[in-house]
Amino acid sequence: MSVMSYGLAINSAHRIMLEKYEECFVIGQGVNNPWFVGKTTVGLVDEFSQRRVMDTPICESAMAGAAIGAAMAGMKPIAFFPRMDFMYLALDQIINHCASWNYMFNGQVNVPVVLRGIVNRGGEQGAQHSQSPLALYANIPGLKVVCPATPKDAKGLLIAAVEDKNPVIFIDDRWLYDLEEEVDDGYYKTPIGKANVLLEGSDVTIVAASYMVKVAMSAARTLKEKGINCEVVDLRTIKPLDEETVLASTAKTNRAVIAVAEWDFASVSSHVAQIIYKNQFRTLKSAIEKVNLPNVPAPASNALEKVYYPDENSVIEAVMKVMA
Repeated sequence: MSVMSYGLAINSAHRIMLEKYEECFVIGQGVNNPWFVGKTTVGLVDEFSQRRVMDTPICESAMAGAAIGAAMAGMKPIAFFPRMDFMYLALDQIINHCASWNYMFNGQVNVPVVLRGIVNRGGEQGAQHSQSPLALYANIPGLKVVCPATPKDAKGLLIAAVEDKNPVIFIDDRWLYDLEEEVDDGYYKTPIGKANVLLEGSDVTIVAASYMVKVAMSAARTLKEKGINCEVVDLRTIKPLDEETVLASTAKTNRAVIAVAEWDFASVSSHVAQIIYKNQFRTLKSAIEKVNLPNVPAPASNALEKVYYPDENSVIEAVMKVMA
């Protein structure tokens, strides 16, 4: 065990998979450039060569197509997009091909590819460099979607994604890259499709994903001082969604706040709320509150970003509403 940042934990997972599987390779833009990837792939070219860790031109669709084809031929590619916004350019490859082949070939063809999208919020980058369209990918049959919130899970979920037989969308958030905790130095997997109760409580459940888990934990500590005991559930995987863990928590607290930094309309948060309402409508003590982004594009102004992105106070306000 050693203390690792979120970014270095992802780097460690890449290294372990490249060492374990000769058929594993990494392909993407800026593999050795901290401005593009933080520390998540830096140094891998020197260790494994350009044959295994490939820096590509700006060609999202071609890169995705090459990775998907290689996966169908028996390779284990990790294709990454340093700005998740530009994964849109590869949607035909991802949705019409990658997600469908296993079904269309009656399970006889697997597509073991990891498509890693980096969320790049903030920093006055504006609407085309700040998106996190979780629900878009979760809506597609044939795709699994994971979004780790801790260094330990970032490493374990990436390893699990590489070893999965079919496509996994792995979403990591730059706002988590400097988060540190103790992480196992060796090989381990975090199960895909299993949420994690990070903090137990009795008054209200906060269901969160990605960087909003960190925000939710901070809000829960503040609320504890006010006498409100929050239970924090980290979804870890958006699809398949761990309904059992979410419902077990909300059955205990009978109140829920769902915090995901995504647009509210047709969101993952709305889907989670629907599951809770469907199963526990008669026992809930209040309406469910959601903490999301406004339904407008991201602003390119620091002052507006402070209003646009939810923070600890946003979660605290939502909890106080359901407690009232």
